[in-house]
Amino acid sequence: MQVNKLHISTTVALLFHVCGAVGIVCTPYRDWFIQHTPLNLLLMALLLVWNQQDKNPRFFLFLFIAFATGMLTEIAGVQSGLLFGTYSYGTVMGARIGGVPWLIGLNWAVIMICTGSVMAMLLEQVAIKDPGRAMPARLQQFSLVLDAAILAVVFDWIMEPAAVKLGFWQWENGVIPVYNYVCWFAISLLLLFIFSRMRFRKENRFAAHLLIIQALFFLIIRTFM
Repeated sequence: MQVNKLHISTTVALLFHVCGAVGIVCTPYRDWFIQHTPLNLLLMALLLVWNQQDKNPRFFLFLFIAFATGMLTEIAGVQSGLLFGTYSYGTVMGARIGGVPWLIGLNWAVIMICTGSVMAMLLEQVAIKDPGRAMPARLQQFSLVLDAAILAVVFDWIMEPAAVKLGFWQWENGVIPVYNYVCWFAISLLLLFIFSRMRFRKENRFAAHLLIIQALFFLIIRTFM
């Protein structure tokens, strides 16, 4: 019997996020669920890689570039305040490098893969359903990079207040600065441009499912916690 990676992965992601949301919002075991966030993030990253259709060296190279860029920019932000704003990480996310949990670099890689894959699949569907509306290659690449970067910023806007409530990180005076989103957009543009230029399959249906599941999870946390 053929294993349906997409169904298994989506079921696991739903199970973990639903249990996490219920446990955090509705039970006295909130701290236990929050403390196991690193396990959840790591598992989702592994499922994302498992669902990648062609795991060629370029795909893993992009993961490394996104991870390293995320870590370096976050370390610069935490140490200097020149990027994102003035903020600091808590202990929930585990081991840190330069004041930044290494899982944050992994989270950058996951978000870039998810947002890039979503826009790549949308553009492909438009071209298939209506070939007359298909854009020239350069314009298609521009649209993928710009729209995916906007999507990444929207996701961060959803995530930020929830992450603060969960103790992942804290902002100076408790205010999330607009500059944070400006930096997210600029860094996302760079990474998604690299994503668009690297030759590996961009279509990953689980990436779309994971992005929606995580967005709903953070919306629940920021609304009800």
